[in-house]
Amino acid sequence: MPLLQVRDFPEDVYESLTKVAKEDNRSISQETIVLLRSALNQKEERFFRRRRVLEEIDEMKLGDTDKFPDPVFLIRKDRDR
Repeated sequence: MPLLQVRDFPEDVYESLTKVAKEDNRSISQETIVLLRSALNQKEERFFRRRRVLEEIDEMKLGDTDKFPDPVFLIRKDRDR
């Protein structure tokens, strides 16, 4: 099994990790693995969610997008409210 070593690990993060591990009845190593897996899954889910949204936009067949209002104009108009 691979070994992971992290240098210059922030003390406050280590303390938080230790606290969470203790609350979950896990070792620091086990808790680290659980948290990393969760973070990686979230990142992967965001990627697929973005892809799905872009596919849905493509399926809308919006047609002539030149007729859409200029986003810069809309943002400035909203700021001036």
